[in-house]
Amino acid sequence: MTLTSRIEILGEHEPRFEEILTPEALAFLTRLDAAFADHRTELLAERRRRAAALADGGTLDFLPHTRTVREDPSWRVAGAGPGLADRRVEITGPPERRMTVNALNSGAKVWLADFEDATSPTWHNIVSGQLNLLDAIERRIDDATPEGRRYRVGDTPATIVVRPRGWHLEEHHLLIDGRPIAGALVDFGLYLFHCGMRQIERGSGPYFYLPKLENHLEARLWNDVFTFAQAELGIEHGTIRATVLIETITAAFEMDEILYELREHAAGLNAGRWDYLFSLIKNFSSHGPAFVLPDRVQVTMTQPFMRAYTDLLVRTCHRRGAHAIGGMAAAIPSKDPDANEAALTKVRLDKEREAHDGFDGSWVAHPGLVATCRSVFDSVLGDRPNQLDQTREDVEVTAADLLSVHRTFGNPTPTGLRANIAVALRYLIVWLNGTGAVAVFGLMEDVATAEIARCQIWQWLKYRSRLVGGDHVTPELVRALITSERAVLRQQGHDPEAVDAAVRILEETSLGDRLPAFLTVDAYARHLVRTTTAA
Repeated sequence: MTLTSRIEILGEHEPRFEEILTPEALAFLTRLDAAFADHRTELLAERRRRAAALADGGTLDFLPHTRTVREDPSWRVAGAGPGLADRRVEITGPPERRMTVNALNSGAKVWLADFEDATSPTWHNIVSGQLNLLDAIERRIDDATPEGRRYRVGDTPATIVVRPRGWHLEEHHLLIDGRPIAGALVDFGLYLFHCGMRQIERGSGPYFYLPKLENHLEARLWNDVFTFAQAELGIEHGTIRATVLIETITAAFEMDEILYELREHAAGLNAGRWDYLFSLIKNFSSHGPAFVLPDRVQVTMTQPFMRAYTDLLVRTCHRRGAHAIGGMAAAIPSKDPDANEAALTKVRLDKEREAHDGFDGSWVAHPGLVATCRSVFDSVLGDRPNQLDQTREDVEVTAADLLSVHRTFGNPTPTGLRANIAVALRYLIVWLNGTGAVAVFGLMEDVATAEIARCQIWQWLKYRSRLVGGDHVTPELVRALITSERAVLRQQGHDPEAVDAAVRILEETSLGDRLPAFLTVDAYARHLVRTTTAA
């Protein structure tokens, strides 16, 4: 469907899509693309150059040319906008209709409406997600169960914070001058265009989580996007608030600089565990066995290099007046009382560590975890909305601390290898069928789980890691385990075509000599792009 000489929508039209894909909204996306597409391309090229330098034996350190930014005690970020002062519990999930209602009514202070890791980026999911957000803000969203029970958003819903896709992802269903527009600009632009002023009028604001940033220059690009977009739409400068996920090892060395670049719009930073480990493996893939990680379940936030990362995050945030938001509790409440109590105890202990370390809030993946997380932060915060006064002056973190992977206790196990294969395949099957967040073995999983799982397989293969009580990891062993898991999945009734496609993706992204930067880029283009030429 050609709307202008410059922009084409190749995705199929569905009911009400015209409410989101208006000529005015598309013209706004075109202006965003014209202003920032080239700069985005340059920064992605710089990512590749930096990755190549690390692969050639380079290392990371705090940037010498930005020392004055880190050492200047005077600057602060904009901080919380209306509705963001208290973030003690944040619930995450895709902007599907039922999730929208459940998340807003969950009792959490914030809902992270996730167009990235928790959304399979089909055209239906991207556009209907925007519709659901618009309907939620207009209080016309509801949900009905098969039994006929109806649920509506209550009077005190969670504050909405939207996570657009990362800079590396494109939207192949929407072309400008014959090339796909950045997914980040689609998700950000459509939400700001339709919901920005509506949120302001309701006493909130257009708030965003920014994923996968690798350095402060990528943060500067987002700040430029915010400045441009606010001017275009007549929104007062500085109204947008952004929280950055520190989920790459390179960004961990530039936390101050990232906040500084976004200081007129920054609200905080978040610690994203699985993506952080995934980034570490990618960037130090050629640095020898010292960077080999044990089973992912053993790489908890208490490991020395993870403690350095989170302690530095809290200290950096609170020195600058920014919120420090903790990581995900992914457990799914169980009907088995003993299993449920064990899961909630584990969640409680993790949240107690975060709260006592100075975090202002934390994430949960299921409404059933909100009360547990909230009770922990209530006990520390009391009536205070946050603990920005905990400046953690005791924290001193060096580059060596952030890279002290060799101090990690634990080793790969046969169970860990099988689990990585089983979880990755199960997740990829549902992702290929349009679902981005799914319960697997009692945990809510998203793309980050599949990424760390396949990266660990690749790393253990590269260094022929010896499994505890078992053999070395070899291609033959991995292929045999994948074949066995494929048979189990087919026996369980999964779609054979989806199973075979998931197997191909896992093999291609974990068994080659080179570790692909992201499994989603090629898998999206090959499996999720569905176009139509209907007028």
